[in-house]
Amino acid sequence: MTSFNTSPTLPVWRAVLALAVVFVMLATTGWTAVRHHGGPRDALEAELTGWRKERVGTRALPSPDSPPQRIAAFFASIGSARQHRLADRFPRIVGNLNGAPVSLRYRANRSSLGATLKMEGERLRKASSRLTREGRHTAARRLHRFRALMAPDRQILAFDPSGSGKVAEVFGDLDRAERVSVVVPGVDTNLLTFQRTARKYTAPVGMAQSLYAAEQAAAPGARTAVIAWADYTAPVGIGMDSAIGRLAESGAVRLTALTEALPGDSEVALFCHSYGSVVCGVAARGLPPRVTDLAVAGSPGMRAENVAGLGTRARVWAMRDEDDWIEDVPHLAVGGLGHGEDPVAPDFGARVLSAAGAVGHAGYFKPGTGSVENFAAIGVGSYGDVECAPGHRACRSGISGAKGI
Repeated sequence: MTSFNTSPTLPVWRAVLALAVVFVMLATTGWTAVRHHGGPRDALEAELTGWRKERVGTRALPSPDSPPQRIAAFFASIGSARQHRLADRFPRIVGNLNGAPVSLRYRANRSSLGATLKMEGERLRKASSRLTREGRHTAARRLHRFRALMAPDRQILAFDPSGSGKVAEVFGDLDRAERVSVVVPGVDTNLLTFQRTARKYTAPVGMAQSLYAAEQAAAPGARTAVIAWADYTAPVGIGMDSAIGRLAESGAVRLTALTEALPGDSEVALFCHSYGSVVCGVAARGLPPRVTDLAVAGSPGMRAENVAGLGTRARVWAMRDEDDWIEDVPHLAVGGLGHGEDPVAPDFGARVLSAAGAVGHAGYFKPGTGSVENFAAIGVGSYGDVECAPGHRACRSGISGAKGI
């Protein structure tokens, strides 16, 4: 009879392996290990402690986890002077507080960026001799990103430098917008990849800038705003995290909170790329009625077998260009792996759009492409101007005001 080895030497080998891992980490120390000591997470915890003790008159401050409506009501009741004092004392909280006035969040995040830039610059000077070449390069990139985000014309709606980082930026006047578009990006989205110089329109900032310009061209008189939303933890590369729904589920909670907290009564359209479409698919059932359109591009699936399975009243649009490699990814869901049916498949039931001019998996937002022009038409509500994909002539059917086919 064969038996498994249960000798006492097994724990010893495990200990040796653990020590070896620790040794490798110490020998190759990068910026990540160094910056967690006294870093952004500690600064946030200190603010949270102060927030819980703070009073406005005799009132305690609302929990940061409160619904956006309660947060909005609280800030509306305390006046601008007290709002500014809270933003200046607790920038890391106020800057990410759904329901707080938009302009106040911009102010708080500028303050938070300045404090983080100073903190990480000092830490880099002290730790430089202990960093690998890669660690110094990462630290320098982070500092460069913070400086760029602090440019006077930038409107930072969310900023969290902990871990790989989260950030969201607004283009246009969000307070006055009648229609708001939210760009939800996919894998490898983080603070460092939020904006790129090379391949500009493959990063969230470039995507949002291109969409905003296309919307202005499509409807010059319309009051629109576009949000580059990288305020969730995205998968790194094409690995297990990108094949399951764990990160999409947490991202969906954050996306829903954003849409509930937007000011005014603007209509909202979501433009979801790659794994971002998984986030949008998971969020779909809980999105507020103001979300009228949900458009996906290069989608691996939306964790549903058809539009009905999404549980949303929003119009669902989908596109994929002919040379997008995502077409070769199996569209299935087995034991938690995979994200379900292909959104451009006829049986899924989405309105399938032309992606003319787009090249590859990351080309959908490049200026001048039919794909970004279709997105812009949806963003401004010009549904009659969308171009259907070949073989999907009915993509505009049943929409009030759309032109005949």
